[in-house]
Amino acid sequence: MTIIIDPQSSGIAGNMIIGALVDLGADKNKLKEIMEKSARPFGEVEVSFSKVSKHGIDSTYCHVKMTEKSPSLNYPEFIEKIGNLELDENIRKTSIRVFERIAKAEAKVHGKTMDTIHFHEVGASDAVADVIGSISAYYSLNLNNQKIIGLPIAVGGGRIETAHGTIPVPAPAVLEILKDANIVGGPVESELATPTGSAIYAEICDEIREFIPKAKPKKVGYGAGKKDFDHPNVLRIIETSDISESDEIDVIETNLDHLTGEELGYLFDKLLNEGASDVSITPIIMKKNRQGSLLKVISPRKNRDKLIDVIFKETGSLGIRIAPNLHRGIAKREFVKKEYDINGELFEVTFKNGYVNGELISSRAEYEDLKKIAEKTGIPLRKVRDLIK
Repeated sequence: MTIIIDPQSSGIAGNMIIGALVDLGADKNKLKEIMEKSARPFGEVEVSFSKVSKHGIDSTYCHVKMTEKSPSLNYPEFIEKIGNLELDENIRKTSIRVFERIAKAEAKVHGKTMDTIHFHEVGASDAVADVIGSISAYYSLNLNNQKIIGLPIAVGGGRIETAHGTIPVPAPAVLEILKDANIVGGPVESELATPTGSAIYAEICDEIREFIPKAKPKKVGYGAGKKDFDHPNVLRIIETSDISESDEIDVIETNLDHLTGEELGYLFDKLLNEGASDVSITPIIMKKNRQGSLLKVISPRKNRDKLIDVIFKETGSLGIRIAPNLHRGIAKREFVKKEYDINGELFEVTFKNGYVNGELISSRAEYEDLKKIAEKTGIPLRKVRDLIK
């Protein structure tokens, strides 16, 4: 499955992303609970969902209303509070990366450091709700396991009032966040791309394209914007079935013989957190019969340069091999949720099913779900795996 985010006509904002993902099937009641609870340390918000028509397009509107405004925080204080929220680890880490994008952009624009930047309206409770709501919906639909393609963003035009005075549209922070993305001005004199929406888009998109690629659309979700224009003010997210049975990857390799086991473990986790699709470290014998390790990283094209930079900085390696544009044969994947009664308590387990030519060839329970059951029940992981069949 491939997901296409289409902000070509009305730009992108956090609540529009949430609305479109709810339209695709995300649970709005769960999202409301998560968003209101997560925003509370930054100020109270009320979240509501409604069906609206935007120039004839039936869409979902996510309304986030601030009922209490707290003083702005500097970035370290802000991230500390995000880190203390009761969230799934993946949601927390991805949300922090989104806010890091915003903070870096704000710091660059204002000539400050990350430690001294204040978020102002970007760090307000409604923005926290938008980011965490979007990322929660993203993971609830298992979109982290799908390829996500972004289309050009309409950024609007004119001027807006901010905490820093009157500034042109798109806002300077938006331009920083959307570097290397495709943007287009208009089609109205209004702000269409917000820093929050732009940062979420930049974080979750695997690839930015000019046009929709060859695909088979299966479902379309529409997220409504707050304003009304002479055109439908909606963001659409398209769920498609894959046509191709292969995709392109880059394989990055280097030999290492000077890192400790702890340093290798840290490098392994950091590469995955920075966007590697897979990482492996294999013991090898190098020249002069020295023991070493072969580091192999599978990377989407958009993350290649960032991952190479991580490897250079963390290892001090003097040479890295890159095999670009390799084609990887892949089975079509489908994620199915099932419920199991274990010791009188219901647990939801996600299975990753693989198909080749329409035939089921693999069905495996996700490790994180099995781990949660083992930790909560005290049953050994291997026995949990036997129970979940």
